[in-house]
Amino acid sequence: MAKARVCHSINVQSVLSEVYSADKISNDRRIESSAIAALIRKACTRRLDSAAQFDRASRPDLAEREQQEANFLARFLPPLLPEAEIDGILQEVIAAEQVSEAQGKPRNSIGKVFKAFYARVDRASVDPDLVKRRAEALLSA
Repeated sequence: MAKARVCHSINVQSVLSEVYSADKISNDRRIESSAIAALIRKACTRRLDSAAQFDRASRPDLAEREQQEANFLARFLPPLLPEAEIDGILQEVIAAEQVSEAQGKPRNSIGKVFKAFYARVDRASVDPDLVKRRAEALLSA
């Protein structure tokens, strides 16, 4: 139990260090909660990636520790928007912007969709890879 507390303590200290660093970079402006959530999500992703690498290297003990740290950090994150809600917002954006792949360059149209989507939705509340996949699928349909 004491070992778990030490791991969680180090885990929290490393994330706090990232938050303090981002706060210093922000030039005396308060760092927003969405930026803090993004930092925590990034730390979770790093630990999950490490766990996968440890699994591939046949080090299940280290992989388990990284997985536990990621699970611990994930408890501090707000829930992500479900895929159905993301699809609904993307469809509204595509209809409002009257964008389709057939109009011209797909990169320009997807850029417009992303810009309008993120104007409506906080970046910390969605998985950007999922948004990209769903936007591409909806534009190509």
